[in-house]
Amino acid sequence: MALTESVEYDKIEVVSQYKNVQVRKANVIKKDGNEITRTFTRYVLNPDSDISAEPAEVSAICNAAWTDEVKKAWKDHLSSFQT
Repeated sequence: MALTESVEYDKIEVVSQYKNVQVRKANVIKKDGNEITRTFTRYVLNPDSDISAEPAEVSAICNAAWTDEVKKAWKDHLSSFQT
């Protein structure tokens, strides 16, 4: 009986005018090669997020979506809430 665990980033979506990146990470456990469970974790990355620890496929999408204009718009949006 061999149990294995793997992580899959199975859904990466760019949403909103600020190009926020929604990520769904699946933790998959298999027994003798057959999947026995799959659990999900979701999180959102904003244009000012540190993506240095993200997997390559997530980083590539963030870098493509987050142009200088998008980053500036996000910064301006955040500063509109400060008094």
